[in-house]
Amino acid sequence: MAKKKATETAKIKVTLVKSTIAVLPQHKKIIEALGLTKINSFKIHNENASTLGMIEKVGYLLKVEKI
Repeated sequence: MAKKKATETAKIKVTLVKSTIAVLPQHKKIIEALGLTKINSFKIHNENASTLGMIEKVGYLLKVEKI
């Protein structure tokens, strides 16, 4: 049987701190893809290239903390 790898990935907490009312439609879709719906809602994600790329695009709406 194959062994499971015990790789521990870094986690980040992403919090929505600004409204998405007057932002670009692409940025609204990125916020939805991150799982954020209301102001002060948060999600915990693995720190990988795709997540960091999304956060870089909409960083002006978010607060990011390492866990």
